[in-house]
Amino acid sequence: MRKVTVALLSGAYLCLALTAAVLLWRGGGGWGAGVAALIGGLGLAIALHGLFERSIDGGGARRDLSALREAHLILADQLADMHARLEHMAEAVQTDAAQRSEELTSEMRMLEGLIARMSESLEERLAQRAQPVAQPSGLEARYGAAGRQQAALLETVREALAENRVDLYLQPVVSLPQRRTVFYESFSRLRDASGRVMMPAEYLAVAEPEGLVSAIDNLLLFRCVQIVRRLAKNDRKVAIFCNVSMGSLADEVFFPQFLEFLSQNKDMASGLIFELGQAAFEQRGSIEARNMAKLADLGFRFSLDKVTDLDLDFQDLARSDVKFVRIGAETLLNQLLEVDGQLVLRSLKDLAAADFADLTRRYGIEVIAEKVESERQVVDILELNVGYGQGNLFGEPRAIRDAVLAEADPPADFIRSTLRRRGAR
Repeated sequence: MRKVTVALLSGAYLCLALTAAVLLWRGGGGWGAGVAALIGGLGLAIALHGLFERSIDGGGARRDLSALREAHLILADQLADMHARLEHMAEAVQTDAAQRSEELTSEMRMLEGLIARMSESLEERLAQRAQPVAQPSGLEARYGAAGRQQAALLETVREALAENRVDLYLQPVVSLPQRRTVFYESFSRLRDASGRVMMPAEYLAVAEPEGLVSAIDNLLLFRCVQIVRRLAKNDRKVAIFCNVSMGSLADEVFFPQFLEFLSQNKDMASGLIFELGQAAFEQRGSIEARNMAKLADLGFRFSLDKVTDLDLDFQDLARSDVKFVRIGAETLLNQLLEVDGQLVLRSLKDLAAADFADLTRRYGIEVIAEKVESERQVVDILELNVGYGQGNLFGEPRAIRDAVLAEADPPADFIRSTLRRRGAR
């Protein structure tokens, strides 16, 4: 388009110059004057054209420069505004981090106080059961010659607790049939001085009479609380099943302080599920039941494990806010019995086996089939409409990494004061 415009203007300038030359020639100026007029007219036209073009280009450049300056000012204002926003965000992040740090410090101090009070309570109970120096140890009196071996095992348990050789294991609980991890169950494992892992079946027989099981359970509870905190910080919506002993629920010193801590951290209610054995739940007293109700009022849920009798009092479970019932896969499948061509449960012969899980759901209770070891069991469990499964088939218990576990370690004096040797041993 620009080339066409230049060509047209050049033609116009030529026509004007020729017109001037012809007029001069017709006026008697001769050919020389006409040619001079033609050349002069063309030169003048071209000079004027260049002058006007430079003037127009200069005006456009000034307008462009002015627009560029305005854009620069707008960009500078936006950068200043963005810088101010970034500073505000940085201050907000620092303030939030400081607040979270203060909250975590406050929680840790409260937990330390809880643990100290629990330790003092356990120490008093151990001291009350202490025997005179002249008498043999309780284990030797109870087991005779085998008492020395039991006493050695008890000492190993005490040392493991005193030296914090207690590991936290988590095993996934998956939804069926999707097999998506929705919960974790926590386990505690002790290690002896050589690093060998001690299973609960190995030490419970000697630890429980000495009041050490409550100490182990409360250590596990302490770490579960911290792991739930870590999961919540990472926005992971996964809950953890954690054992709570009847001794902890009935402890007049430990439980009120622990309840106060949980009342200030109700946001953990969705991430922490307290678990009780069926026998312990059915034998609970009024104090334990009342304290369970206090936890339920804060939004915490309960789970029943070690279930051997499926003839459950579902109304009692619902009143106690028990939301999960954990049944071994083998136990559940061994309950199947065919009557008149229909599968029923031995404990509930008037109920179709496939309706058991639906019955529990009417009371707001979900069945978890645990210790699932084979795909055949999965098929049979799915036919019973069970919604959750757990077992080595879906994932073995895995120890929490040392770096993570270190963040959940209790204060240095936790349990140590409860493990002092009795003067009579």
